[in-house]
Amino acid sequence: MSPNELDDARTAVARATAKSQAEDEQRTAGSAQRAAVLRTAELRRRSGLSRFIYENGLVLAATTLFLFSFVGQIVAGHAVYNDAQRDHHQPTVSFSQYFTTGAFVEATAENWESEFLQMGIFVVLTAFLYQRGSSESKKIAEPEAVDQRPEDASGDPDAPWPVRHGGVPLTLYKHSLSIALFALFLVSFLLHAAGGAADYSDDQRQHGGSPVGMLGYLATSRFWFESFQNWQSEFLSVAVLVLLSIWLREHGSAQSKPVAAPHSETGE
Repeated sequence: MSPNELDDARTAVARATAKSQAEDEQRTAGSAQRAAVLRTAELRRRSGLSRFIYENGLVLAATTLFLFSFVGQIVAGHAVYNDAQRDHHQPTVSFSQYFTTGAFVEATAENWESEFLQMGIFVVLTAFLYQRGSSESKKIAEPEAVDQRPEDASGDPDAPWPVRHGGVPLTLYKHSLSIALFALFLVSFLLHAAGGAADYSDDQRQHGGSPVGMLGYLATSRFWFESFQNWQSEFLSVAVLVLLSIWLREHGSAQSKPVAAPHSETGE
């Protein structure tokens, strides 16, 4: 890239940054300012458990929904499993026994696997790919705090320890989110294979076939059908969210652009 092209790019970034700052100041004045004041007043009014719930409401709500859905899966899955056992003239199992069946492990890990894969890939792709107009993308022509070199903050006493230490700890910490998500994906993938192999082997025995191990099950079309049918739905949901966030809004949501923001504006 030539010096002239870099100079032109710097000028464009400076103009875009100034415009964005002016728009942010305008959008966060008035009603947005009042909303922040009310949130802060509400936070200061609370203490103890009430304050903890207020500050952590998002993860608490998501965890509650997860537990509700998980219990529903267990109850329904236990009933389905025992119905299948009766159809094959096999003994039914209790709830505690159901937890150790291949059917339960496979059904649970199969879904977790696709979720962690989707989140891990999305985190990595958004580091270097863009979608103009989407709230899920970094802005192209404006500086982003996530692109700042962490080494520049090595002297900040409030920075996380890996940032202040540098070296290998910092290298791992810079990618710790994607590492954790892909590690969870790998664990779920292996549990899916182990549970699926056990469930597949039970079916084989009931129909006079031969059981298989994890590696054998990985070679079956059933395993990959289970995986791909979940993966495609997760990637579809990401693509839909990225695209719909260009034109559609959800007032007050951190995942949406401001309602008054133009469709061409990128970023939340």
